[in-house]
Amino acid sequence: MQRKNSLIAAGILSLAAAATPLTATAQSAAPELQAKLLQLYPKTVFTSVTTTPVSGVYEVVMGKTVSYVDASGRYFFFGNLFDMATRTDMTAPRIAAATKIDVSKLPMRDAIKLVKGNGKRVLHVFSDPDCPACRALEPTLAGLNDVTIYVFPFPLASIHPDAVRKATNIWCSPDRAKAWTDWMLSSKQAAAANCDNPVTRNMELAQQLDINATPTLISSDGRKQAGALGEAALNAFINGATNVAAQ
Repeated sequence: MQRKNSLIAAGILSLAAAATPLTATAQSAAPELQAKLLQLYPKTVFTSVTTTPVSGVYEVVMGKTVSYVDASGRYFFFGNLFDMATRTDMTAPRIAAATKIDVSKLPMRDAIKLVKGNGKRVLHVFSDPDCPACRALEPTLAGLNDVTIYVFPFPLASIHPDAVRKATNIWCSPDRAKAWTDWMLSSKQAAAANCDNPVTRNMELAQQLDINATPTLISSDGRKQAGALGEAALNAFINGATNVAAQ
């Protein structure tokens, strides 16, 4: 049903675009509407209220949520706004900005560091050793050039009950980077081991960052992307793209 509705909406927007193509315009603040919304909904935090290219429709950012509202403040629209003349998703970049993570606060000591080439690009990955999508992503990660990858072992224990043990053994290996790639690429398990490890801390960190799927990728500027990406899309994401699709 959701896909059917999306297709209907896309068709309507396409017809509208054919009649009156939208032209991209710079968004500007709408302080009067923001004041009205604060009065109408005093318990809601409005991060920003700005104009859109659509007359009478305003973009509203509420924390990590991006929606649209009319000038009265009564009618809200939840979903993505598309410029069908240019086939551009205008909402996705705004969601990416609203959900950015402050990577300076990520505890790198709790990640497995993998360096490819000169390592000048940076990628952070929350990954589960028993997650099929994570293991499908691993050959693509292995083929990247000039990137430093920080892997945060993040077992989804509720669906992969053995993943905590595997993640712990990998972390406690003499060469945890090799142990990680040996398992993810070749199914070679690390020897049983126990040591002070960040597995539980990473599970708690993921919850704080609203990460509930693996793999989850985080760029050097804090953009977040869930799911495995192909080589081209992954390189684009690392290089700054805000609208890439998981495989």
